[in-house]
Amino acid sequence: MSTDIAPRRDPAPAVGASAPGPNRGRLARMAGRAPARPTPAAAAHNVSAATAALLALVGIGAALHEPVLIPPLAASAALVHCAPALPLAQPRSVVVGHLLGTAAGYLVALVADGSVWAAALAAGATLALTTLARTPHSPACATAVVIVLQEPAPARFVPLLFGSTVLLVLTAYAASRVRRAAPRYPAYWW
Repeated sequence: MSTDIAPRRDPAPAVGASAPGPNRGRLARMAGRAPARPTPAAAAHNVSAATAALLALVGIGAALHEPVLIPPLAASAALVHCAPALPLAQPRSVVVGHLLGTAAGYLVALVADGSVWAAALAAGATLALTTLARTPHSPACATAVVIVLQEPAPARFVPLLFGSTVLLVLTAYAASRVRRAAPRYPAYWW
């Protein structure tokens, strides 16, 4: 089984790791928590697949004369292509998370003005909804903010957002099967 990461050396013993007292081992526990650096091939594969998916969204937007690429989708692309095993990157979280963020954004926009205060409230509501629905996806909070601040027409925005999230999931699925050593995406569908 390939982890598709560069070999990792054991971290050197931390200074003060054997010192007595309440901080004993704190530096040792903190050492080595960053993920291993991906191999150059894995990094190039992940970045090129994410970039291709984002360019596809731009192309679709150009053909439809609609802005399809919004910042939260770029964050979603980074998650599904570069951290495919995380719960935040799974199809359920990506698609349903953005839809819950959309619902929260439009609901808050309906009852409050388009202020940054309302946008922050919409982001918090999205976080609550995605937590309760077991669909964690931090970019969905940003989707709610975009909706409150820009007030896109729901009849156009919601189908484009839904299609975009499905496209991101499908491109991550395909990209994980193109390169033999790549981790398989998704870890689970639902």
